[in-house]
Amino acid sequence: MSTRRSIRRVVAAPDKFKGTATARDVAAAIGHACWEHGVDCTEVPMADGGDGLLDALGGANRTTIVTGPLGDPVEAGWRLSKGTAVIEMARASGLTLVGGIEGNAPLDATTTGTGELIDHALDAGAKRIIVGLGGSATTDGGFGAIRAINAIARLKRVELLVACDVTTPFSDAAAVFGPQKGATPAQVEMLTRRLERLVQMFRDDFDVDVSEISGGGAAGGLGGALAALGGTLMPGFELVADELDLYDHLDGADLVITGEGQLDDTSFAGKVVGGITQIATEMGIPVLVVVGSVAARMLPHDLEVLSLVDLVGDEVARREPKRAVEQVVGDWLSANS
Repeated sequence: MSTRRSIRRVVAAPDKFKGTATARDVAAAIGHACWEHGVDCTEVPMADGGDGLLDALGGANRTTIVTGPLGDPVEAGWRLSKGTAVIEMARASGLTLVGGIEGNAPLDATTTGTGELIDHALDAGAKRIIVGLGGSATTDGGFGAIRAINAIARLKRVELLVACDVTTPFSDAAAVFGPQKGATPAQVEMLTRRLERLVQMFRDDFDVDVSEISGGGAAGGLGGALAALGGTLMPGFELVADELDLYDHLDGADLVITGEGQLDDTSFAGKVVGGITQIATEMGIPVLVVVGSVAARMLPHDLEVLSLVDLVGDEVARREPKRAVEQVVGDWLSANS
């Protein structure tokens, strides 16, 4: 990237800075820095389909009390607008709801609440339902969700899109993700046997072989269960990019600024930073990446990265991430436009 260029229009398309700032907050900070320098900025907060999907697609405008992952009632926010419902399974069946792995009961954790949200969306007249997978406490193969959906026949008449960013097979969900949810080796074996029984059940009940579906193991097998009900599994970043008309926003931009909390090797495998970088490069638009910190072993050639920790220090980066983002982007614009 050249050191001086004419920058008239920027697209701010960051992911969340997990634990410190939402994608919307980060995009607003970038936008403020741009306006302070007389640069037009279009803010497009992004997500990769997991945590943050709901915020990226407009935020919750409804709240429903549903069954939490361990059976206790939880208030789960979701969205319904113009016939499209947006559901983040983590808000009904997420690991954070039980206090992390220490509070989880891996054999008991259920996706019932997610199924209840889908059922509520159907009752409210949704014609399209988007479900984001990620952050789950569960490895129940989606069995709880299926039992909670009273109108399965009606669900098959709506468009069901499932955002996931893994390709794990259904029967491997326990082995791959179980330990992250607190499962012991013995519990992983038990969960795997249960998943294998569900493969046969889904084949018998829905005539779908979930073992052959890429990403069927997402969210402890919920991906496969929703596919058995007619859902289409999609890479989360691509789904969000389509919903937000990202390509249209990028058309004519002089620069795109993206970012996330920690840049690491997974950032370029189905995540927001990697997806934005690929699209912008294909469109011939320079990319600037603003992150909390860098842990990647290797970065794409010529990718310019600003680390908040390196530029303003760890304490400020964590305590005041929005101000830090605005400051480093403003400083960069002063030096490069």
